[in-house]
Amino acid sequence: MALQASEKGLNWFQDIRFGMFIHWGLYSIIGKQEWVMHTDRIPVPEYEKLVPQFNPVRFNAEEWVSIAADAGQKYIVPTSRHHDGFSMYDTALSDYKVTNTPFKRDPMRELADAIAKRSDIKLGFYSSLLDWHHPAYRFRSESGLAWSDYIAFLHGQVRELCTNFGDIACIWFDGDWPHHALDENNAYFEAGGSFEYDKLYDMIHSLQPDAVVLNNRHENPLPGEDVQGFEQDLPGVNTAGFNTTTISKLPLEVCMTINDHWGFSANDSNTKSTPHLVHLLVRSASVGGNYLLNVGPTALGEIVPAHAARLRGVGQWLKSNGESVYGTRAGAIPPTAVTVSTRKGDTHYLHVLDYTSDCVTVTGVPDTVTKARLLNGGAAIELERRDDKTVLCIPEAQRDTIDTVVVLT
Repeated sequence: MALQASEKGLNWFQDIRFGMFIHWGLYSIIGKQEWVMHTDRIPVPEYEKLVPQFNPVRFNAEEWVSIAADAGQKYIVPTSRHHDGFSMYDTALSDYKVTNTPFKRDPMRELADAIAKRSDIKLGFYSSLLDWHHPAYRFRSESGLAWSDYIAFLHGQVRELCTNFGDIACIWFDGDWPHHALDENNAYFEAGGSFEYDKLYDMIHSLQPDAVVLNNRHENPLPGEDVQGFEQDLPGVNTAGFNTTTISKLPLEVCMTINDHWGFSANDSNTKSTPHLVHLLVRSASVGGNYLLNVGPTALGEIVPAHAARLRGVGQWLKSNGESVYGTRAGAIPPTAVTVSTRKGDTHYLHVLDYTSDCVTVTGVPDTVTKARLLNGGAAIELERRDDKTVLCIPEAQRDTIDTVVVLT
């Protein structure tokens, strides 16, 4: 039987509810998102010319961690290596890495050191399963290497992530999408190989018992995977076109961009508003899911100021309302067009996200509930039962313009 994360690790992961995703690499120099090597058909020799240009002199790990803390985010998941094959840490398994740029430093080490000074945030790692640069992945006939050589590299890098950075929150895999062709880069299927998940997952769980494993495969989870992920969609929704609508019994996570792209895109100014981000956070929590919100830092190493401002806006709301998010589980009260709920035992948190009238009406409130009060400030709220419906009237002066949380006990 495949190993799984510890109960302690799973409970911690479900309690934290909000994290920061970071897509950062050579592609930030081009400023056209993280898939630019593939979408613009850039040959490896041309893409390698970005290495001597990479010098993010404004990178400050303490500042990044501070932004996440201000936002109320409890874990940070940066890309250790994305599909372009460039390692963003000082790996011993490749020379194609950040410490061989003019920058010379190891930003993953610096993030780990900055996080180690705190007790409220943990570090996880994104690891790409595919690699558009590695000769054993794409160029076996030219290099004489075998698929097994790539598997040794992949597993070796994951071992480095699990042993060189202290306790970690998660390993987040990406790049294995069933039935998804990657044109000439579809080396995995051409090789007829496998990623040997049983060995890979058991290694992670042995080295990091409390770390959860998530694999962004857009399919039902496999043995050894601890979390089911959904990309750019809430669980059970598939507007993106590639998510399964089947929801497993595992802990859930929703990953989303703060604008339209994962990696830095110079022309992408479609930054989501703070109220919208809060609504996505609480909608994720209402179905028992975490919300992993992405930023794509610039080539100079800065989190885009507009993104930092939106994140801090979410953090301001959480300062007064975090009790209704952290440590909660999926709500027992059915959602409506304007409300969702979370709960802790017999305490229910009704999130009122919009107002079409002075009162909100919901069904499914447990008969044991007799009192209602505002989470922020504690003022009592009128609660009326009408057959199977519960009506709550919240004075306009007491409403939160982003999300009014009513505590039902």
